[in-house]
Amino acid sequence: MFRRELSGNHGMLFIFERDQPVCMWMKNTLIPLSVAFIDNQGGITNIADMQPQTLDSHCANQNVRFALEMPLGWFAKRGIKPGFKLRGQPFGTAPAH
Repeated sequence: MFRRELSGNHGMLFIFERDQPVCMWMKNTLIPLSVAFIDNQGGITNIADMQPQTLDSHCANQNVRFALEMPLGWFAKRGIKPGFKLRGQPFGTAPAH
């Protein structure tokens, strides 16, 4: 909130106590973001692009444990889509070797 910029590979990871319905909004957020909703096993369920200073709800399409906000288009530029699996902590899976 209130940030005017976000460096290329910096973001914010929201960790919830359990799998649950999650919606995000952009009140007091000055930059456009993309959010990936992530289940307990690190699987991306859906990704939403969000515009600054809006109250629109952007919701996970199923219960999730995490939400990762990155600069707008970050996931698309890297070919990351729903179904992509994140590995390592805190996603409960060992990193790929």
